[in-house]
Amino acid sequence: MAAQPVEIKLTIPGSPDFLRLARLAAADAGSRAGLTFDEIEDLRIGVDELCHSVMRDDGAGVVELVFELHDDGLVVRGTGPPVEPGGESKPSELSRTIVAAVVDEHELDRDGDALHFRLVKRARRR
Repeated sequence: MAAQPVEIKLTIPGSPDFLRLARLAAADAGSRAGLTFDEIEDLRIGVDELCHSVMRDDGAGVVELVFELHDDGLVVRGTGPPVEPGGESKPSELSRTIVAAVVDEHELDRDGDALHFRLVKRARRR
């Protein structure tokens, strides 16, 4: 029976200037979850793209991240600030293609006035 998953929580300002912190946290969480170097790089890319997708154009608010470490990888959940009045942030087709290529599962949803994402990156045991 697996141990209870460990959660790491991070809140960053809703500006792309702070995406580096999300990528660094993703790298550390991926390492702790047993991912390889290449898997960690893929995770960093996926977290970066999805965090950027939930951010507002004006950089207002915060992005909240939860990294849930499991024996076979991790789940990352993120919530962005309320969507700008009259606007809705959507990832570009390129961004969706990139995320699909680097993580095992992902979703981006709007719940009320905020955007949420979830991604899964599994460790490939060799």
